[in-house]
Amino acid sequence: MTVFGTRPDTIKMAPVVHALAAHRELEGIVCVTAQHREMLDDLLELFEIRPQYDLDIMTEDQTLTEVTTRVLIGMEPVLQQAKPDVVLVHGDTTTSSAAALAAFYEHVPVGHVEAGLRTSDRWVPFPEEMNRRLTGTIASYHFSPTPLARDHLVQEHVDPGDVVVTGNTVIDAFLETAARSDLPKPPRWNELDSKRPIIAVTAHRRENHPFMREMCEAMREIAELPVKPQLYWPVHPSPRVRPIAQEVLGSVDGVVLTEPIDYARMVAAIKGCTFVLTDSGGLQEEAPCLGKPVLVMREETERPEGLEAGTLELVGHHRRRIVEAAHGLLTDQTAYDRMARAVNPYGDGRAAERVVQWLLARLRGAQYPLPFEAGSSGR
Repeated sequence: MTVFGTRPDTIKMAPVVHALAAHRELEGIVCVTAQHREMLDDLLELFEIRPQYDLDIMTEDQTLTEVTTRVLIGMEPVLQQAKPDVVLVHGDTTTSSAAALAAFYEHVPVGHVEAGLRTSDRWVPFPEEMNRRLTGTIASYHFSPTPLARDHLVQEHVDPGDVVVTGNTVIDAFLETAARSDLPKPPRWNELDSKRPIIAVTAHRRENHPFMREMCEAMREIAELPVKPQLYWPVHPSPRVRPIAQEVLGSVDGVVLTEPIDYARMVAAIKGCTFVLTDSGGLQEEAPCLGKPVLVMREETERPEGLEAGTLELVGHHRRRIVEAAHGLLTDQTAYDRMARAVNPYGDGRAAERVVQWLLARLRGAQYPLPFEAGSSGR
């Protein structure tokens, strides 16, 4: 059984759902929580996934406590009816940690996809860092995207035999979507001048809410640089994000603020942009697939492999740092090329199949082949 319910974990679990369905000896059961209802439904249609179970837990302005308790309560009868051999959850969502706990209560082993990511602070990002730590403690099987993520788990006394490096399934989904011939254009994209630099923006993290105005002021300053860059930002509907973005940037020349866009259109925006300015997690891995540098508006990232590889630069939430980093990419071709040509350490597009093959080998008591390592042939 795969369990997911937000936009990010749906994207990253879709390749796993498809990989499970490709094996006749496996019965794949899909349970969605609908922690993000509208975003989830669009993605289920895009990836052609039909859940057997839908908890439909989302309510307006829901709290983390409400999400957690509704998932726990909703999962209990589902697990008792479906009786899965393994429950697979993803990453750092509240859906994942609550579903993992529900499976534990039913004595069902948990497999954690994208396991082992860590920052040095349990509060950053909030609540994601604690979610993934809790899920990692509950899980029996750990599918790590990189060797560093595996090492984190081993340092936390997880049995190395229960950990395998697979690459990240987000790369599977992103490459598959980017290659589609019917990829739709993002809304208002025609308002942008393709001859001028385009910066794709996302910003919504809870820990950045107190700094949202300063981040928006940085974007305004970037838009006013002499090289005349353009910013394309699908603005999160949060009342702590959208009103500030509209106030600071709504009338700035070269800034296009849109409603949130679906995953396919976001992939198209990344394909068409010059570089990415974000506080998101997934984009740190996705954008480098297409040679797009990423400036990360956070003080710390759980993806240090990207910093080491040179695909990412950490710029925090302070205006000066954000503007200086953006100015550098816009004016220094050597610096831009260095980031654009860096090798993405997060996978080769075959992670989901490795998850399934390892799980099959474990359930059969067999030995899994050599694990994936960044920079290897991918076997």
